[in-house]
Amino acid sequence: MNIIFQIDGGLGKSIMATAMVKVIKKRYKNSNIIVVSPYPDVFLNNPNVSEIYTPNQANGLYNKFIKDKKCKLFIADPYRHSDFLLEKPINLLKTWCEIFGLRYNNEQPQIYLTQPEIDYFKPYYKTDKPILAVQSNGGPAGLGYQYAWTRDIPETNMLEIVDHYKNDYTIIHIKREDQKVYEDTMQALDGFRSIAILLQLSNKRLLIDSFAQHMAAALNIKSTVCWIQTKPEIFGYKIHDNIKANPYTKEPDLTQAVYSPFNLSEDIHRIPYNDLGEIFDTNKIITSINNQK
Repeated sequence: MNIIFQIDGGLGKSIMATAMVKVIKKRYKNSNIIVVSPYPDVFLNNPNVSEIYTPNQANGLYNKFIKDKKCKLFIADPYRHSDFLLEKPINLLKTWCEIFGLRYNNEQPQIYLTQPEIDYFKPYYKTDKPILAVQSNGGPAGLGYQYAWTRDIPETNMLEIVDHYKNDYTIIHIKREDQKVYEDTMQALDGFRSIAILLQLSNKRLLIDSFAQHMAAALNIKSTVCWIQTKPEIFGYKIHDNIKANPYTKEPDLTQAVYSPFNLSEDIHRIPYNDLGEIFDTNKIITSINNQK
């Protein structure tokens, strides 16, 4: 039997979906799983996946897999589920499984790197100091803004963190080209799989709720992850040290909110803090990083 599993949304969601592929394969052991994702590289070498398509390559799926009706279509989006919209503290993977009538047994995401690609990218990150990998800002290219207060680490905290580690670590910054460059850091290579190898080579990691924290979990690498508007109970992993933002310091303006108090690209004037420096305690973040083995 063929099963078409479609994932919409960002890179982090596709990484999470590798756990869903495990669940589907456990339930339908003899099935062929056909993945449709904007990020096909996430599923390379995955033994549970038979074929991978991007949405632009999906023309013809009907004749090839669906026409004879001997298939299943797993295309519902957990972001439209009531539990998610109501921000119930239920892991997104569990909600995803519920939609498809599957049992979630704490399956975790997993990506599969090959030795040749590790050998290829490893020299790019050669350094005489330990590596601190940092993703302080998220979002795909073309958003039109550098900083999103709803999930990015404020500049004030980042400057203190860089200053604390710059002498003892090579700080490699995972960022878009248009996002802020911090002195005493170097930019990570572009490309999903090269960044996965960076995380493997790193000695310590500071991340936010963006693709790198999902990637670290998929590689079973403990990291410090900072959270502001999104919740680790929904998008996070127990392997990480999840640091939540401090409580709001002013009453939030929710008059324009639709299904959630804020979206990830929320205007800065709606921030429920008097100052960006109130969101996180830098010393708490540094303590968490230092505690990574």
